[in-house]
Amino acid sequence: MFALVLLWFGISVPLVFVGSYLGFKKPALEPPVKTNKIPRQIPEQAWYMNPIFTILIGGILPFGAVFIELFFILTSIWLHQFYYIFGFLFLVFVILIITCAEITIVLCYFQLCSEDYMWWWRSYLTSGSSALYLFLYAAFYFFTKLQITKLVSGILYFGYMLLASFAFFVLTVWNCYAFLWHDFTGFPAYGLRTDAGAETKAAARGWPPPAGIESCRGA
Repeated sequence: MFALVLLWFGISVPLVFVGSYLGFKKPALEPPVKTNKIPRQIPEQAWYMNPIFTILIGGILPFGAVFIELFFILTSIWLHQFYYIFGFLFLVFVILIITCAEITIVLCYFQLCSEDYMWWWRSYLTSGSSALYLFLYAAFYFFTKLQITKLVSGILYFGYMLLASFAFFVLTVWNCYAFLWHDFTGFPAYGLRTDAGAETKAAARGWPPPAGIESCRGA
């Protein structure tokens, strides 16, 4: 008990204050877009550009990159088996980061090409929806692999897996935020920058502009 209290007040609490201090010292992020005061009308979208559909589809690939390794992790946690392939786990983590970035950028690009400028929350939830599949897989694992019959044990299991799914959601959302901010701020043709000469930058990277640059600058 003393060791836990020492870890909390000696490590966790000081790190919170150090992180807050360093965060407040950094300059605030400036939005890379100049918005119009009058919102542009969004044209009718195709059925496959429905927000719920794209969000659910976007979470499949990130979850597919980790679900095999997820089985071994759950087995080591709940069935008391040893987990020792940390090198492969790091490789899966790198694949997860790349997959989240790619699927988010591609779906956000398609959305902007459809002249739908409501990209911000949908882009975050695209890769973040993989946490929903993670929780559903945890429920499947509970009913197929575990022999838990007591109510308290079941509540404990789903409580921990809900926290793990939320942590996975935060990880994927923050990852896609970083990649979107880095990649799309250099592409005014996709509605995120309006500085002069930006079309040349987009063409230099091999990105074909959408049908009507100005129409993709939504708000």
